[in-house]
Amino acid sequence: MPSTVIDGIVTQYETIGSGPPLLMFAPGGFNATIDNWRGLGIYRRTAMLDHLKSHYTCIVFDRRESGRSGGRLERVGWTHYAKQGVGLLDHLGVESAAVIGGCVGCSVALTFAVSHRERVTRLVLYSPAGGVKYRLTQRDRLARHAAFAADNGLSAVVGVAKGTENAFGQDPRVGPWASVIRHDDAFAEAFARHDRDRYRWLITGMARVMFDRDTAPGPDPEDLLGLEIPALVVPGQDNSHATSAARYLQECLPRAEYWDIPVAEQTQTTVQRRLVDFLAQI
Repeated sequence: MPSTVIDGIVTQYETIGSGPPLLMFAPGGFNATIDNWRGLGIYRRTAMLDHLKSHYTCIVFDRRESGRSGGRLERVGWTHYAKQGVGLLDHLGVESAAVIGGCVGCSVALTFAVSHRERVTRLVLYSPAGGVKYRLTQRDRLARHAAFAADNGLSAVVGVAKGTENAFGQDPRVGPWASVIRHDDAFAEAFARHDRDRYRWLITGMARVMFDRDTAPGPDPEDLLGLEIPALVVPGQDNSHATSAARYLQECLPRAEYWDIPVAEQTQTTVQRRLVDFLAQI
């Protein structure tokens, strides 16, 4: 798998298929990897990537701190994730592309579109993460990790991260940098030596900045209201992908098309046809 360095961080990526470029911000929370497009929930059920690659050059990648991409110990926010997408387009020599986000990838895609709207032709926001329960869950997970690190030290975080394959969403002890700790020994050693108090402030800051609202996180609504990019919003319907989050994006985005379809009816046939029909209007 090819890789490039973006903002000092290694990014593992693939270009799959042929046709106009389609930049894809992966689903999966703090573990947003290429594999999730084929192996995670509704993305597996609808075979979304396998169909899209027949029409587009799909640009997929492990988000920083996920999969085989690298990371940096800092207060990460949505703009950091969006910067990775910008750098990848630059690396590939792509001036503009259609953009799709899945789950929390919708928040990244919107951040990317707000800051680099000239590079986005169309937006697909599939099952956007958000809602009251989502915010509470994410903040609780970060708080539980911060408490574990404060009580046991960062060496203990390294120990549990290396001792299990569980992601942060499954085991809060391992933290948001678990995948980097596992495959980068130099990073793991530096992580273990980091000041415990500074780390607690970092985690607390991430919770405040990233999960600050009871709807879809990401750009401020005033920025979305001025985003004149055609967008297709496809709702989710569970504790992490509240339908209210999708409706919020419909309300804020001036050129949004809301696909009012229950999750149970989002099948290979319906989803593949709807996405291709929307993207074909570029």
